[in-house]
Amino acid sequence: ASEVSPDGKRMDYAITSVIIRVVDLNNHPPTFFGENGPQNVFELTMYEHPPEGEFLRGLKITVNDSDQGSNAKFNLRLVGPGRMLRVVPQTVLNEAQVTVLVEDSAAMDFEKSQFLTFKLLAVEIDTPEKFSATADIIIHLLDTNDNAPKFTSDFYIARIPENSPGGSNVVSVTATDPDSGIWGIVKYSIYGSGADLFLIQPDSGIIYTQPWASLDAEVKSKYNFYVKAEDTEGKYSLAEVFVTILDLNDHSPAFHDNSLERTMVIGAPVKVEAIDDDAEEPNNVIEYSIMKADPDNVFEIDAETGEIKLKPYIKSMDIVQNITNQKDCTWSVVVQAKDRGSPSFSTTTVIKIDITEATPLKGPLTSFLLRSRENPMQLVGLISGVIVILVCVTVFISTIIYVRNVKSNKILPSRRIIRRKRKPHKHDDFQQPFREEQEPPRPDNINYNNNIKVCTHRPPPSPPNAPVIPPPLPGHCRHVERDWAVPSVSASVASRSKKRSHKSKDNPVSTALVSELKLKLEQKNMANKY
Repeated sequence: ASEVSPDGKRMDYAITSVIIRVVDLNNHPPTFFGENGPQNVFELTMYEHPPEGEFLRGLKITVNDSDQGSNAKFNLRLVGPGRMLRVVPQTVLNEAQVTVLVEDSAAMDFEKSQFLTFKLLAVEIDTPEKFSATADIIIHLLDTNDNAPKFTSDFYIARIPENSPGGSNVVSVTATDPDSGIWGIVKYSIYGSGADLFLIQPDSGIIYTQPWASLDAEVKSKYNFYVKAEDTEGKYSLAEVFVTILDLNDHSPAFHDNSLERTMVIGAPVKVEAIDDDAEEPNNVIEYSIMKADPDNVFEIDAETGEIKLKPYIKSMDIVQNITNQKDCTWSVVVQAKDRGSPSFSTTTVIKIDITEATPLKGPLTSFLLRSRENPMQLVGLISGVIVILVCVTVFISTIIYVRNVKSNKILPSRRIIRRKRKPHKHDDFQQPFREEQEPPRPDNINYNNNIKVCTHRPPPSPPNAPVIPPPLPGHCRHVERDWAVPSVSASVASRSKKRSHKSKDNPVSTALVSELKLKLEQKNMANKY
């Protein structure tokens, strides 16, 4: 400040300092910058399903607010489909580098959406103006082979008539792969135990029979196997195929025999049976009927079971004999077996029925014999079985007897025969003054004959009070002449087989037996003579 004179001259003055403070006005909104300056649209190309937590590397975003202080504080927020992405940081002061992170990888699916659009918002926090800015983030997704082919159904049911020619279509299966390009190409194949008779077009999925296949419902009526849909990288899925062979009425009913014989007891039915080889009803359901019988008012047949019985009024043989002039009471009945298929097939046979009265015999044997007349092979089998059992029992018993005889005829080891000495009596000394003593056999002399007997004189017996010990026998045997003749006796032991005859001649056992027999005969003759 200065003082000025009247004439305009400056006089005294004073100087002081003045500080002016410029207050910031909130006159700048937040702004997004790219690599080349301010930018409102950011684009990025990436593969679908990136790892969760990974940041989008292709985005280079910077946000800035030129104001100062609280005027430059703002929040960042990302707006878009779902919660796929998250922005960092969420609160900014003045300026920051924007980072976008992946939160939901599964939602970023090429098959659902090939591009994603998000809006990045920056909104001031503490200013009354609430300035804000937006930027668009566009993400283009690239496809990956993240899907396996998928069938339209988990299983397929097909039906095809039997006897269809080879190459007939069975069923068509379809699988789709939502992946694009080569990853969406699907190839089909079949495998399993029931797939031998079938083929599949790899590209179209049409299943048909092998050219050489012969489908017969009577052999096998149901098949099941698996069909596989696979993409170029080996990802696949499976479905099960069930094929039913439809039965056609291609078989006629057949009786067991062309001509059958039955015995009918009055009051009891007889049964005929036919078999139809078709696999399913009604093709294998048989109806029975009597086509011809002379006279035709004697028999009736159950259409379902095939049981033939007499009319209710026939209750005795007298009535039967009044109906016919045949003495043997045998009828020939023509029976038809017809199936219920379309077209229907039938077969006829002649049944010879012999009518008889009920036998008074009762029991299981009687009923079995009556049934055997209708089925003779059953009786033949029973008789054959009885014969076989009897033969086996006979062989078993004969074997036991033979084994016992063989064991009893075996030659036992040689043994000595020891005779018990008789006690001396007085009358023996007078009646038998001479006694025979058998010299023990000499086993060391092979020429020794046990049949040779040595007779020696024994001294008269001593008085009872003083018996005298007989002298020892002489060392050498000598023959004593006898006035009587000693009969010669010979004996032999016969063997069962000729091969053993030469062995038994020199056997010491048989020799000892012969010697003992001779000794007894000599003693008997001497006793009779004295």
